[in-house]
Amino acid sequence: MALRNWLLHVTQAYSPLVGNGQLYTDPYYRLQSIAEVQQAAKLGVVIDVNRATVDDWLRLPGLSIHQARTLAELTQTGVQFHCLEDVAAALGIPADRLKPLEPILRFCYYAPDELPAVPPVNANTATIDMLARIPGVDPFLARAIVQNRQQGAYRNLAHLQRRLSLSKELTAQLLHYLRF
Repeated sequence: MALRNWLLHVTQAYSPLVGNGQLYTDPYYRLQSIAEVQQAAKLGVVIDVNRATVDDWLRLPGLSIHQARTLAELTQTGVQFHCLEDVAAALGIPADRLKPLEPILRFCYYAPDELPAVPPVNANTATIDMLARIPGVDPFLARAIVQNRQQGAYRNLAHLQRRLSLSKELTAQLLHYLRF
């Protein structure tokens, strides 16, 4: 109970700075300003630019969906960003424009054998061919995923598991390949 009261106190104390406390309670909160980026950095929020998903990039203020997709697609194909200037070059914008975001960006490097052989895909937008490349997903399951999402987007892996009646073993196998 004391921890809950402390969290409530901290959330209320910082709410004018961080979206009414959402930064503390919502791990997917989209930062709205440079002040929130700085506060997020103080809280330990980190985005690994070489493993960031579209949703990770969209957490940053000022990045468009097109820019987020571009960055995510590049890293999924094996392109690694070594510094802020690399990211700026990929977006075709001056590095100074991204400088305020630097406190939460981390440039980690991965050997080619550390990168997944099949990059993660979004279950709500992936094609049948993209899904069929995932280990454990045969063409039948790939079609079922695409057809079933016409009833509405999958919220998360558990939601996909329930809707398609997937086994716990297959769901565990998909854990590293599907994003939502």
